[in-house]
Formats: sequence, C-alpha cells, structure tokens
Amino acid sequence: MILRSGARLRLAALCAAAALLTALVQPKAAADEPPPRTVSGWLPYWDQEGAYADALRHAAQLHTVSPFWYQAKAMDKIDGHPGAGETRIIDGLHQAGIKVVPTVMETMKSGELAAILTDPQLRTTHVETLLALVRSRAYDGVDIDYESIAPTGDADYPAVRAAYAAFAGELCGRLHALAKQCVLTVSPQTANTGRIWDYQALGKAADKVRIMGYDLHWQGGSAGPLASPQWYDDILRRATALIPADKLEMGLPAYGWDWVPDGKTRHVTWHEAEALRVAQGAPYQLDPDSQTPHFTYEEGEDVRQVWYQDAAGVTADLPVLRRYGIRNTTIWALNFEDPKVWPVLGKV
Repeated sequence: MILRSGARLRLAALCAAAALLTALVQPKAAADEPPPRTVSGWLPYWDQEGAYADALRHAAQLHTVSPFWYQAKAMDKIDGHPGAGETRIIDGLHQAGIKVVPTVMETMKSGELAAILTDPQLRTTHVETLLALVRSRAYDGVDIDYESIAPTGDADYPAVRAAYAAFAGELCGRLHALAKQCVLTVSPQTANTGRIWDYQALGKAADKVRIMGYDLHWQGGSAGPLASPQWYDDILRRATALIPADKLEMGLPAYGWDWVPDGKTRHVTWHEAEALRVAQGAPYQLDPDSQTPHFTYEEGEDVRQVWYQDAAGVTADLPVLRRYGIRNTTIWALNFEDPKVWPVLGKV
C-alpha cells in the first residue's frame, strides 16, 4: 500500500504519541535508580553516639553497620561492652535501611578458644551461645572477629585451622536457617600471614568475608603506611582465587599510628591526625608509593612519625579493588574517617 504524504504525517504523529505514552508508563531506567549500597562499617562502642550519627549521615551508602559490642569470654559466656544492645540505635539504623550485624570478638586466655573449637561438643555449645545472642535483639546476623585463635605451637596449626572452618560452617548454617547473616572477619593472607584461615571453606560458609586490609605497619612494628596498592594486590590476588569476589569486603583503615622509636605508639583517628598535623604546622605530604599521608613532629626529645589514611590513600587503592571485581568495602571505624572518603567509595 502506498500512503499519501498527509497520511504518512498522521501515521508518524500517532507513532510518536504511542512512543511517548510507553515511556511515561514504563518504570524508570536502571540508570535512574540509586546506586547500590556497597559500604559497611564498624561502630565503636567508645564513640557510640558520634559513630551512630555518622552512620545516619551516610545511610545512602551503608548497607550494614556492625556495632563493636560483644566479647566472647568463655565457651558459654558473651559479655557486652558499655551500650551494647541499645535498641534506640538498632531501631534507628533499621529505619534508615541499614542492617545491624553486631561484632563478637574474643578475649580468652591463650589456647582456650582453640580448645573450644577443636572439641565438637564444646564448639556446638559456643555456637548455641552465639545464636542466643542473635535472638536477643532484632539483629540481622552476627560478625565473628576472632583474631587470637592461632595456637602457640606450629604443630597444632592444621587442627585449629580445620576446627575454625568447621565452626564457621556450623554457625553459618544455623544462622541461615534463621534467615540471618553470617559474617566472618579475617586477617589478610599473604606469603607470611593469615595461614590460620581456610579461605575457601570460609567463603563457602559465610555471606560475607571481611578482610582487615590495614596495619601493614602497626603499633608493634616500624613506622610506615597502614596499607598500599601493592599490598592490596597481593591480598586480593590470593583471596579472589578462593572466595567469590561478591562475598568479599575489603576492610579500609580510617585511622593511623603516631610512632616514636622505642616508645609508646599512639592510635589516632583521621580527625586526630589532621588536627595534630595542623597544630604542629607540618606540611601535608603523601608517600609516593602508598599515597598515604604522613608527617613528623617533635615532642620533648623525641621525633615522632604519624602515618594515617585519608581519601587520597583510598583513591590510590581503588583501582586494585576494581581489577579484582571487589565492590564492597568496610570501614574501621565509623566517625574515624576523612569525610572526603565517602564520595570516593561511591566510585568503587
């Protein structure tokens, strides 16, 4: 059929109107939707109100907050730090759309935790104790941060490694049956660190595995950056070979250390480090390798070195995370951080 010019114009107008109507009734394109929340953070009990306010300010980016509230003291005993379990904070985070997954760390005597984990009956009792904690409030799961499980003797290492993996499998399975999240916090695996963790087994069991990507240089060692792109590359190359990238959360430091040779090293948040730098009149400078800020100052007869993390350092690390497909990050700790880090994390 051959249409005359007027008919063709009327048909084109009808098609345009139909296209406009379709666009109006269809849902917004994915590009118009808000970006997914990709950040979690620990809420320190010693700065509870400040960290809580910080979480609410950045609720659009935070999917989970882990109040650092609990410590396992024995097989069947978990104590709370001051303010633990405060319903006002739990409810406020939930109202902001943030899941609440409290952290349990451990403060047992040397070898005690290893003895619990390697005994199936004691291990199950400990799992039951953790489940009772999760049920005690409107929690969305639990974060296990057991950093002192390594035995004193190398001969016991394989048994403890296997026992922690069995513990993780039992705990995560029980949590999943309750529709709760199981989060495991671990130290980095490199050629010389982190061998106590069976990354592959933990990755299969947990919803999220948080790698503590900080303290490359720590209070017990020499001064230097807390993290670097080169170190992150080593960590993530190993981790992503054993754990799916979407299960990994890279832990980022929001603090630093104030070192003095043969003396007492002090912890500083980003806020404290920057205030100290300004008060001392020290120039802002970045280490060329890690892109980490640092400065020196004199205190009496001592020359102290301060290394800390800010948005510039995180910006330098992000290409490594992207290269390994890591989208989720976690911050130690809320209200420690450089405020400029939030838009940087939005680019992960």
